[in-house]
Amino acid sequence: MGVFHRVVLAFTAAVVVVFAAPSPAAAHGTLAMSNPASGTTLAAPVGSVELFFTEKVPDNAYFTVTAPGGGRVDSGWEHASPRPLDKPVTEYFMEGGKFEPRQYTTGFPARVRVAHLPAAGEYKVDYLSKASDGDSVHGTVTFKYTGPATPAPAGWTPPTDQADPALTGSGGPGPSAAAAPTATAAATPTAAAAPAQPQDDSGGYAWLGWLGGTVAAVAAVAGVVLVRRRRTPLPVVPIAVGAVVVALVGGYALGRATVPEQRAPVATGATGPAAVPAAAGAGHQHGGSDAGAATVDAAGTTVSAGGYTLQPVRRSQPAGRTVEYAFRIVGADRQPATRFAVVHDQPLHLVIAGRDLGGFQHLHPTMSPDGLWSVPLTLPRAGAYRIFADFTVATADGAPTPLVLGVDHLVPGTAPEFALPKAATQAQAGSFAVTMEGKPTIGATVPVSFRVARAGAPGPATLERYLGAYGHLVVLREGDLGYVHVHPDQELVDGAIRFNVSVPGAGRYRAFLEFQVAGGVNRAEFTLDLS
Repeated sequence: MGVFHRVVLAFTAAVVVVFAAPSPAAAHGTLAMSNPASGTTLAAPVGSVELFFTEKVPDNAYFTVTAPGGGRVDSGWEHASPRPLDKPVTEYFMEGGKFEPRQYTTGFPARVRVAHLPAAGEYKVDYLSKASDGDSVHGTVTFKYTGPATPAPAGWTPPTDQADPALTGSGGPGPSAAAAPTATAAATPTAAAAPAQPQDDSGGYAWLGWLGGTVAAVAAVAGVVLVRRRRTPLPVVPIAVGAVVVALVGGYALGRATVPEQRAPVATGATGPAAVPAAAGAGHQHGGSDAGAATVDAAGTTVSAGGYTLQPVRRSQPAGRTVEYAFRIVGADRQPATRFAVVHDQPLHLVIAGRDLGGFQHLHPTMSPDGLWSVPLTLPRAGAYRIFADFTVATADGAPTPLVLGVDHLVPGTAPEFALPKAATQAQAGSFAVTMEGKPTIGATVPVSFRVARAGAPGPATLERYLGAYGHLVVLREGDLGYVHVHPDQELVDGAIRFNVSVPGAGRYRAFLEFQVAGGVNRAEFTLDLS
């Protein structure tokens, strides 16, 4: 075999060696899942689509929903409360010259409202955003609809506004729709987004560095071959191979070094309930067209989740007597957590219900500096109860983690009989009559509205904000008391309190709606038979 052929083989081997080792993707802030999941077929109408990112998308993010005929059917979007992801997402960051993995367990949803479904067929949800590091974020989620056509709301017209030019400045492709809805960023309490850190996700000028190195390597090999043929003998093959390897590795490393370091945003602030935002950072996805499944799991069925444990000081109390109910939220380090986000005006919501779904209470305990929560609690009747702690805590890296933990509580004695009322669309709440419109659908997020009227008086009641919203809804599943806490639209919709509800599966549920009129908080209860 001639010298030149040996050099070519050595060059090929060097290329294989350099590029055979996999390089982890630098992407972060990915779209982790959606509800409904991409590719899902729905038989019942949906009022919105939720896209869960590993970071919170900025307020100028761009979303469209396109019907099978090509027209847009979206009606704005809003931030929704973060919740644990169905599956953790691993992302990579450049640290100390190499990529290091980080795992994300919390999803930050953007809820895109769907005005109506004009026809059966495939619907596309496109999104375009800007990463906290300056990269373009884009992708598509699809679902098929096989149900009947639904009419457009009175006065609604398809949006025609364009995406914010700042979102497309990097030249990344955007959604296929021609225009974008207005970003109506309604809100859970948030802190300012992390500052942008520009970064070239695809490698950018890194490849120019590699190409330069490759050209230099080829030139060096050619020169050595010519010298070998025209002058004195030299160890051609070792020199050639060495030149190729050095040039390739050096050029590749130089190119990778031109990619700026990426760092995750970290929440900062004083220790205490108000120190952590309910959703921190600005989110994005580096390309991609599919979101993972978004199965809706009921929460509160375990005392531990996400590395945290609910530890009550007492597990029982006498009937009819007020006691100081105390507990701690303990982390994996066995230390009480003390940093909580304020969500709906409170750092922690304590929900109590009997195992028979009677005796519902919604309380707000206070926390001492050492992480001990306490609140006066009276349980008037004997029986077994479930106590839920609904909160958002900061992890070690400052990321907010929403959790619901549950623990059993006993009131000794003979429990009175309590039969769950039959399913109905109307309920009485003191002097108010409440009507439920819509019904939760298994495997989809659907709008469910509640209208409140004063009994015997014409027209709707004048609702007031309670804990930052016009209504609060907790849904508990019969049997295991699986907990589903949903949040309302920030504004009334045609005078009604509207929620976007997802349920984890078939069964009977009890829905507890709280609302405020003239400074007084009222509660309406509904039974739901879902199959």
